[in-house]
Amino acid sequence: MLHSKPFLLFDGNCAEAMKFYHHCLGGELTLLKTGDSAMKELFPPEKHDKIINAHLKSGNIEFSATDWHADNVLPKKGNMFSLFVIGDTFDELKTIFDKLSEGADRDERTFMELHELPFAIYGQFTDKYGVGWIFRKNKNGTESKK
Repeated sequence: MLHSKPFLLFDGNCAEAMKFYHHCLGGELTLLKTGDSAMKELFPPEKHDKIINAHLKSGNIEFSATDWHADNVLPKKGNMFSLFVIGDTFDELKTIFDKLSEGADRDERTFMELHELPFAIYGQFTDKYGVGWIFRKNKNGTESKK
């Protein structure tokens, strides 16, 4: 079953921001540094202290975040928020990905076709209205399915 939640992008202060949100909202916070993830080898050492995935769940409030990792696109107001769509199967995600990406900007800096990475099935794009979308299916099934 598809579901969506906010996904925030930070410019190097993801851990600080998410700890602040955790302080304000309570709940359960998880932070994963790039250097401690399966993605470690895909990034240079200077990015290993950045957060690759943060997740906060407090009651019915739930969102995820990351530090900005792209070198070829700079963060600016308008591209630091995306809708995060999680699905149970690749086919389920692919169907929605293909529909929503119709007319999307196919710039290689911002468009990533749905594909398999070490941590998950993943894809992203900015749609024709300027809304960012991130798609993921965890390999290990640890993502909440509410």
